[in-house]
Amino acid sequence: MSGWTNPHYDYRGAHVLVTGGTSGIGAGIAAAYRDAGAEVTITGTRAGAAEYEGDFSGFRYFQLRVEDDAEILQVAASLPRLDILVNNAGGNFAAQNEYEPDVFERAVRVNLLSAYRMAHACRPKLAASTLAGGASLIGIASMTSYFGVEVVPGYGAAKGGIVQLTKTLAIAWAKDHIRVNAVAAGLIRSRMTEYFLSTSDSEPSRLRTPMQRFGTPREVAGAVLFLTSEAAGYITGQTLPVDGGFSVMG
Repeated sequence: MSGWTNPHYDYRGAHVLVTGGTSGIGAGIAAAYRDAGAEVTITGTRAGAAEYEGDFSGFRYFQLRVEDDAEILQVAASLPRLDILVNNAGGNFAAQNEYEPDVFERAVRVNLLSAYRMAHACRPKLAASTLAGGASLIGIASMTSYFGVEVVPGYGAAKGGIVQLTKTLAIAWAKDHIRVNAVAAGLIRSRMTEYFLSTSDSEPSRLRTPMQRFGTPREVAGAVLFLTSEAAGYITGQTLPVDGGFSVMG
């Protein structure tokens, strides 16, 4: 199951929430869980899944604007049960100048504070999980968690915060048998990176990457499914780079 030649994941009976699951990395993760047999709920900012391009059959859909605290609570309360939460929703605001304090604050709210609020709201249901290997919270970090990128100070601060939050929640939630990990995505082909990766400006980043190419959402999904599997049952508090080796280059 799950579409890979090796390994095969079987998530039948697992209930998964992927925020921001309508495109890019989130869509890749959601599809991988669905293909592995999980019951998958995705969120997006539009009123319904039919308003997006793409096939979202097999998913449950909720509208979620992560800056709306009430909607976060509503989504969490609407889930009958939950074994895996993937806090994927986010975005950068480079076009609005993240050096402006209000824009900086919005970037942190969208990419860090909302992720914590969703995790906090979902904790009781995750704690009730009987999933083999334990329930899981997955955060989506970034290369900006490790490196300074001048145009996105707010986004980078938030993604750095995801790495630290992953460590802290792993300690605090171990008593509830909830494992907390993250993946740090390198340059992945998605709607958010489409323009940049189509220009010559991306060539230095490709050349810095030992694998000499950019990644795909499916390759991030593979790391996420591993981290939430029983095979990773003794892994918590870790952030796994999925970056083609970008972060190990001097």
